[in-house]
Amino acid sequence: MSEERNSKAEKIKWYGLAFMAFSTVWGFGNVVNGYVYFNGIQVIFSWILMFALYFIPYALMVGELGSAFKNSGSGVNAWIYETTGPKLAYYAGWTYWACHITYIASKGSGFLKALSWTVFRNAETYDSFPTLYIQLGTLAVFLIGCLIASRGINPLKKILTVAGTSMFVMSFLYILMMLAAPAVNPDAEYVTMDLSLKNLIPNFNLGYFTSLSILVFAVGGCEKVSPYVNKMEEPSRNFPKGIIAMAVMVLGCAMLGSIAMGRMFDPAVINESRESFNSYAANGSYWAFQKIGEYYHVGDLFLIVYAICNMISQFAVLILSIDAPLRMLLDNEKTKDFIPSKLRRKNEYGAYSNGILLVMVLSGAIILIQSFVPGAAAVLQQLTKLNSVCMPLRYLWVFVAYLALRKSLNRFPAEYRFVRSQKTAKFFGGWCFLITAVCCIMGMYSSDLFTFALNVITPIVLTALGLIMPKLAENERKKVSG
Repeated sequence: MSEERNSKAEKIKWYGLAFMAFSTVWGFGNVVNGYVYFNGIQVIFSWILMFALYFIPYALMVGELGSAFKNSGSGVNAWIYETTGPKLAYYAGWTYWACHITYIASKGSGFLKALSWTVFRNAETYDSFPTLYIQLGTLAVFLIGCLIASRGINPLKKILTVAGTSMFVMSFLYILMMLAAPAVNPDAEYVTMDLSLKNLIPNFNLGYFTSLSILVFAVGGCEKVSPYVNKMEEPSRNFPKGIIAMAVMVLGCAMLGSIAMGRMFDPAVINESRESFNSYAANGSYWAFQKIGEYYHVGDLFLIVYAICNMISQFAVLILSIDAPLRMLLDNEKTKDFIPSKLRRKNEYGAYSNGILLVMVLSGAIILIQSFVPGAAAVLQQLTKLNSVCMPLRYLWVFVAYLALRKSLNRFPAEYRFVRSQKTAKFFGGWCFLITAVCCIMGMYSSDLFTFALNVITPIVLTALGLIMPKLAENERKKVSG
């Protein structure tokens, strides 16, 4: 009887799952990017659409996959392997790893930007450095990260947890303090907002549709909580309850954060020139905390705390992003036949040295190519768009796995089902796949030819490498057997 009580006590409550999922999906940068890219508070309309038509069904499909494959610890790769076979599982693993190549390239720049704000407390100093020097500095930070990852240890995991938690707290702190600021300090300078329906409806132009990948990128990643579906009390009832609660929290944070930004930054100023837009996209989060300090008469206190947290987080995430996706790809025994043995070679520390070398070549190439971009702020804005094109491509495999699961429903029993109707389930799986693919493709477009080329060429090169690897592995086996 006591064992039964202990087992029940260990079960995850619906609100516990909601907070776990929230911290996995959401970050303060999503508020800033949404506000900057979608003309201020007009982003509220887009957030509502994105959550209703994409995020909620996506999250609930993840719940069903997690329930069906509750004993699998490798997530999407295992889902694809069980439903389709090893070759597609390899491509899913490759996509997950390849998407992080652009993400890794952005972390060094993010670290230097945070360091500059910590020391100089302004945007101008960092932006005044020649792009070549900034990118060489970014390359140095990146190579140090690769060196640490090659040692087969990850000493920054605890630091990352602390930094991630503090960034989560800072995001809520910003919203609460900014919304309270007019009452605490009514004499400060605020932007007047027009919250009428007419002003909230966005202009559905080319810029709007080519920026939707920013929102898809912002709400993705909830598949990380799927292993906890069967550790809940009454998962068929409480998992969707927890996911919906998380969606309400994220939507509330997005809307309240956008309103808070609306009292602080004028969209007309943000969009008055390309340079202004790039600067707000790169520095908006720092300016936000700097202004909060001004409103509460504490100087740059909040800015410095935020910048230090972000600096530590950027470097720790850099190392994790070099190490973890590579292990996910190369540790999988079920897909090793599609990868050349040289790439799977480990050094004396147990790290995939040749895999890290490949990361150095690919991410390093992106960093060096951007040396020709005029302006450090433009580099960060360009990387944000590139990540919004590449990173959501990994979500496509979630929907492939879901469609394959529903096709073979009797083979994979699950305690929780998103919907009972097969037609409805397949519609939502296909719909979310289509939304993700279309937003990524449209997100490639840019009026700047260099940015457009980078957004198109990068996914093509990474995809081509993924197709070449099985051929190289096959040729390797033929040489050994011949």
